[in-house]
Amino acid sequence: MEGAYNLCIIKPNQSAFSETFIQAHIDRLAGNKKVLYGGAFPVYDHEGKYLIRSKIALLSYLIQKRIFKKKQIGVSNRALAKYLKQNKIDVVLAEYGMVGAMIASACKMAGVPLVIHFHGADAHHKPTVAKYRDLYPAAFDYASAIVAVSNDMVEALKQLGAPEAKIHLNPYGVDSARFPLIDLSDSKPDFISVGRFVEKKSPQSVVRAFKQVNDHLPETHLWMVGDGALLEETKQLVAELNLTDSVTLTGVMQAAEIRELMGKVRCFVQHSVTTPDGDMEGTPNTILEAASSGLAIVSTAHAGIKEAVINNITGFLVAEHDVDDMASKMISVAQNVELAAKMGKAAHAHIVQNYNIDKRIALLDQIISNSINQNS
Repeated sequence: MEGAYNLCIIKPNQSAFSETFIQAHIDRLAGNKKVLYGGAFPVYDHEGKYLIRSKIALLSYLIQKRIFKKKQIGVSNRALAKYLKQNKIDVVLAEYGMVGAMIASACKMAGVPLVIHFHGADAHHKPTVAKYRDLYPAAFDYASAIVAVSNDMVEALKQLGAPEAKIHLNPYGVDSARFPLIDLSDSKPDFISVGRFVEKKSPQSVVRAFKQVNDHLPETHLWMVGDGALLEETKQLVAELNLTDSVTLTGVMQAAEIRELMGKVRCFVQHSVTTPDGDMEGTPNTILEAASSGLAIVSTAHAGIKEAVINNITGFLVAEHDVDDMASKMISVAQNVELAAKMGKAAHAHIVQNYNIDKRIALLDQIISNSINQNS
């Protein structure tokens, strides 16, 4: 579509430190943007006001949602459709599949094309998929495009019934200017892990692997950045394994602080796994940022990581839950700075070539623009 268009981005959370990929869309996508949020169905408009203006209508919505557990509610669909029309929205980008599932009816009511961007749990987590499964077919049918961030996710979406012709593979990107190549030649044999402390990132596996590394190489140190439900359990494990002096749990850090910390270590580690309820990663942004920074990567052969990390070239990939192999690969990197530097340079080149943020955003812009043209 030529010229500026009006894009409405609808996301569940007002802000989430781990959702840098959504913020990149808000900051970098073309068009005049308005952002709605407040759960799988948006409650608040771009000014932070309720989409449903009438107090009686809002009460009706809350009763139907909270007491009767309804997902499709007429008063909220009408409010969103009215908002889209009043703001002359040309296209909606739904961040997460459950958002797309919930808002498809309102978009159809308003005659506004819909692009659904899946991110991870919305395609893989069995309870999440089950909750919205009845709404996915109509959403897939109405959507102009469906975006996946890994080949594993593409296959999962096809299994869920998404038409193959509508699915676009577009992994996240990273701004390599913000995460420039680090010279590892004088780096300490230290490690960093960045991400939420949740089951699919298995932080305890990272700690257990590092225990073996630290027993073999006592001078090594592990920095773990982030917060989450498993943080306290991870702290307890660090204490139980007598690693308090060798593992630093930093809590949440800003991007600039993470970049500074990456400049002090040699290797990025992450032990992503598929949880018993099917939850999986998409393509972890933190791995892309670490690779762009030129850190050697030790991770698992999991979801989009299999494409972001080239095994034995830009890092090492081990089987999920294989803590012993992860420890062995970490020791290899810790003991061989030349190997780490070689992998880091290859990792940076791989990211610049395949995960450049400008290229990834340009492709998403094109997908969004094409969806408007299809409906015009």
